[in-house]
Amino acid sequence: MRAALTWRDQAEHCIYDLAFKPDGTQLIIAAGNRLLVYDTSDGTLIQPLKGHKDTVYCVAYAKDGKRFASGSADKSVIIWTSKLEGILKYTHNDSIQCVSYNPLTHQLASCSSSDFGLWSPEQKSVSKHKASSKITCCSWTNDGQYLALGMFNGIVSIRNKNGEEKVKIERTGGVSSPIWSICWNPSSRWERFWSRADQQEESDNSHVEEIPELKSRPGNRHCSETQVEDQQEEVDFSLDERNDTLAVADWGQKLSFYQLSGKQIGKDRVLNFDPCCVSYFTKGEYILLGGSDKQVSLFTKDGVRLGTIGEQSSWVWTCKAKPDSNYVAVGCQDGTISFYQLIFSTVHGLYKDRYAYRDSMTDVIVQHLITEQKVRIKGRELVKKIAIYKNRLAIQMPEKILIYELYSDDSSDMYYRVKEKIVKKFECNLLVVCSDHIILCQEKRLQCLSFSGVKEREWLMESLIRYIKVIGGPPGREGLLVGLKNGQILKIFVDNVFAIVLLKQSTAVRCLDMSASRNKLAVVDENDTCLVYDIHTKELLFQEPNANSVAWNTQCEDMLCFSGGGYLNIKASNFPVHQQKLQGFVVGYNGSKIFCLHVFSMSAVEVPQSAPMYQYLERKMFKEAYQIACLGVTDADWKELAMEALEGLEFETAKKAFTRIRDLRYLELISSIEERKKHGENVNELFLADVYAYQGKFHEAAKLYKKSGHENLALDMYSDLRMFDYAKDFLRSGDPKDTKMLIKKQADWAKNINEPKAAVEMYLSAGEHMKAIEISGDHGWVDTLIEVARKLDKAEREPLLKCAFYFKKLDNPGYAAETYMKVGDLKALVHLYVETLRWEEAFALSEKHPEFKDDVYVPYAQWLAENDRFEEAQKAFHKAGRQSEAVRVLEQLTHNAVVESRFNDAAYYYWMLSMQCLDIAQENEQQKTEMLQKFHHFQHLAEVYHVYHYIQRYTEEPFSFHLPETLFNISRFLLHSLTKETPLGISKVNTLFALAKQSKALGAYKLARHAYDKLQGLQIPARFQKSIELGSLTIRSKPFHDSEELVPLCYRCSTNNPLLNNLGNVCINCRQPFVFSASSYEVLHLVEFYLEDGITDEEAVALIDLEAPRLNKRENKWQEMMSDNAQSLRLDDNADIIEDDPFTAKLSFEQGGSEFVPVVVNRAVLQSLSRRDVLIKRWPKPLRWQYYRSLLPDASITMCPSCFQEWLFGILELSHSRLHKL
Repeated sequence: MRAALTWRDQAEHCIYDLAFKPDGTQLIIAAGNRLLVYDTSDGTLIQPLKGHKDTVYCVAYAKDGKRFASGSADKSVIIWTSKLEGILKYTHNDSIQCVSYNPLTHQLASCSSSDFGLWSPEQKSVSKHKASSKITCCSWTNDGQYLALGMFNGIVSIRNKNGEEKVKIERTGGVSSPIWSICWNPSSRWERFWSRADQQEESDNSHVEEIPELKSRPGNRHCSETQVEDQQEEVDFSLDERNDTLAVADWGQKLSFYQLSGKQIGKDRVLNFDPCCVSYFTKGEYILLGGSDKQVSLFTKDGVRLGTIGEQSSWVWTCKAKPDSNYVAVGCQDGTISFYQLIFSTVHGLYKDRYAYRDSMTDVIVQHLITEQKVRIKGRELVKKIAIYKNRLAIQMPEKILIYELYSDDSSDMYYRVKEKIVKKFECNLLVVCSDHIILCQEKRLQCLSFSGVKEREWLMESLIRYIKVIGGPPGREGLLVGLKNGQILKIFVDNVFAIVLLKQSTAVRCLDMSASRNKLAVVDENDTCLVYDIHTKELLFQEPNANSVAWNTQCEDMLCFSGGGYLNIKASNFPVHQQKLQGFVVGYNGSKIFCLHVFSMSAVEVPQSAPMYQYLERKMFKEAYQIACLGVTDADWKELAMEALEGLEFETAKKAFTRIRDLRYLELISSIEERKKHGENVNELFLADVYAYQGKFHEAAKLYKKSGHENLALDMYSDLRMFDYAKDFLRSGDPKDTKMLIKKQADWAKNINEPKAAVEMYLSAGEHMKAIEISGDHGWVDTLIEVARKLDKAEREPLLKCAFYFKKLDNPGYAAETYMKVGDLKALVHLYVETLRWEEAFALSEKHPEFKDDVYVPYAQWLAENDRFEEAQKAFHKAGRQSEAVRVLEQLTHNAVVESRFNDAAYYYWMLSMQCLDIAQENEQQKTEMLQKFHHFQHLAEVYHVYHYIQRYTEEPFSFHLPETLFNISRFLLHSLTKETPLGISKVNTLFALAKQSKALGAYKLARHAYDKLQGLQIPARFQKSIELGSLTIRSKPFHDSEELVPLCYRCSTNNPLLNNLGNVCINCRQPFVFSASSYEVLHLVEFYLEDGITDEEAVALIDLEAPRLNKRENKWQEMMSDNAQSLRLDDNADIIEDDPFTAKLSFEQGGSEFVPVVVNRAVLQSLSRRDVLIKRWPKPLRWQYYRSLLPDASITMCPSCFQEWLFGILELSHSRLHKL
């Protein structure tokens, strides 16, 4: 910082005060009893103002610039307009010591030796307040809320706008240290505690809160001390929240700072002179202080002395800064008026992307120019020089040099710590820091010092040193580039005492820089010319005019930039200079960023490198152009570079460029070309043709394809692009195969663009019948399909079958059948008939071709089953030879009938199932045993369900057409049949209920009671509950026996059997199974007999049919024979002819034992039997026939020839008639 005197004038009297007009154009001086008005631009006296009768002590200008006020020893205050006219005057009781305008309300405070007054344009009178001591100075806060008064007794009183005292600051010096000048910092943006280290600059805008006022409490005047203290603390706390700072200068030779609350900021600053005036710059960053030391000193806002502005010959009574500028006006005891300009030099340092500069004269801010990060290093002394290199930072202060280092080696680290401190005063023009040394430059001399302050070596130059720069190197051996005023350029290594002369030019060096590879040197001389030399040959490569600074690009050897004349000039290699507007000086060039210093700010300007890149492209220097593009160009520039390199067949560069812009399409092309080159393909014309095709230059590509002998590629290209007209022109009279292929592709295109009609026609003309058929079928064009199918030869099976497929799909089975007939595909025709349910045609075809029988009847049976025509389905399965399917269908039918309570149908289906099992046993020897077991089981179930059908109808329906005896017999038969298991759907409750009711009706009371008892242990439906309970009660009144007429008789052994038999439907004595009538279920007078081994069924029938004459008596008796497995009765053949019948003889014979002994007859007995007395069940094989002998020949028994059920007296039940359908 230095001060330049702009103008000076001499008045006749002491200058006690001065004030600037807010716009800075006029300066009001208090000189003697007059006011002197000066033009600040040149120091011209505009007009002296007379109005006071005695010495004018003070003057102040309103912030709005409309009026100013002056106070004099004549006890008066005069208000003046900006036109220099006095408009108002008022007086005090003593001389006026100071005046000050409120910056917001323009209220005027005027202070005398004994009081102070407050006046505003809106008031007619002046509000005056007494003071305890002489007021020497006053100042308003920048929000106009508070007025600070400096007293002669060393007290500072802070009053509100109404003159009431809010804060009282009592200083230690007291009366011996009168307050001579005070001033509020005009900006409240400064922090409350200045000792806190700022990490970033704060915004200029500030928010000021209003301070709450103290109010007196009502009631007792004598409040306690505690209350007062609490109240004071509350006020202090509120005032503490504000950022207003008051500078106080007293004649105890101290400078102090206070908050609005009265709290002192920091310690007192000792001045060693009596201060007469203190004032802030407009923004509050600096303080001006003048007094008995006969000079004006510049201080930082926190009281650090920076330097002297101007030395005077007498005391300085007033000094103030011109609003919003660096000009200072000074008034002295001897009447001297001086006007200075302060010139703040830029103290800074730059290394690559780190820029360090001085801020507020005592702080250093390090800025990362790429990331825009900033870090502030707080200082308490004036910063004179700054140097930065890699991780080192050197700061020179008046009495020392601080060396800082980064905390880490991270390139983004911005935190510094003190490494070394050299406590010594140095005088130097330039300061440079290296890894282990600092370099001091003083005119012609260079000194190298270690960080401990020891001088290691020194260089003395021939001329003044104009420029010095560290150009890198190993730690402790860095190189320096030095430019002298005589034009000499040297390179110095810090560990070498000898300087190396690089070159010598005739003009003085102003700025210089070395290229990244140390091969080229750029120099700006005193004539503003940029000269570029080859360091090795000393040859001048080129020179450019209008340059004030130069910088090489650290990432590109052949690129530099220089500034001058308001333009930035970028030069690449030997190409012409590219210019663009730029304010400031170029100090660095890194990639695409140019670091520019303009006035006091450093900025990183992003400069696209498009111009130099295109310069390289014009000369087909693709690799160099790529290097330039890497520094920073737009996406459009990258694309242009990629395309140019691709057309120049510089695939590596093109690949990198396309990768930058993420163009996968062209990257795939380059990859395919590189793959082809690996396989030996090296036809550049073909590669270029592919490139042109990708770029849309199709005709150029076609020419190159043809030139390289690849016409087919051109044809493919035109076809893929649907440019069929161009393709035809390209073909002209070419190969018919190519023409056909072209038509096919055109048809493909027509199909893709949804022109199916045209596509079909083209496919047919190209012979692509399958595709034509597919399109026609998908669109349902039956007429086209018929036409195609009839034109096709029968040998073309695939397209014909495709036609048939679409005929079926489009519900035209007739045309499909015609097509299958044409092809001769009978199996497909059968399937067509089956799919379209044309069963008659299918049956007819299967008759002609029996091999398709399964293909017809099996689907037919499945279709019948799906349509609930199960009986027909079963027959169809049977006809198709699918016995297992037939059985499965019948099983399903049976199950459904049982679930639906159609028990008569269930009986019928079980009978059919048994017959099916019998058929399977006949055909399959392996399954014979299993099927015969199933046969007997299903026969049993058929009979059970048939019988239960009547029980169910009796219990469910309101009326019954059966006789009680029949229902009684049926119930007993059913209960006897359910001794082992109860089939699905059959209810014991229903059966026992029917038995109980019929037993009671027929007189079988014992049996009825037994049935009711059994019912009590079962779950009875609600509808039977009442009836069963009533029956259970009423049966108790009946005798406990059964009617003898109801007792069944065994016709073999003549034993009376109980009504309920635990053994089932067999005799309890001889174990002979009972044979029941199918109508009334009475026991029939039939006894089953068996043939002796060796007698066949045919022989037995023949012997019975002979019917030998009967004899009245028989001499022989039944012979009982025992064997391992059975007991048997036989007639002795050798005996004489007997007269008695074996069955009749057995009636009086008592059987014993628990096993059944069957009746076995020989040939003689068979011959003796009468045909009308024998009933034969002629079962189909593999079953044997069953033979029954009627013991009551006079009673007629009829047997069904199909199901072999017997009926007494020839009575057939209508409900059983369906059993004869088979």
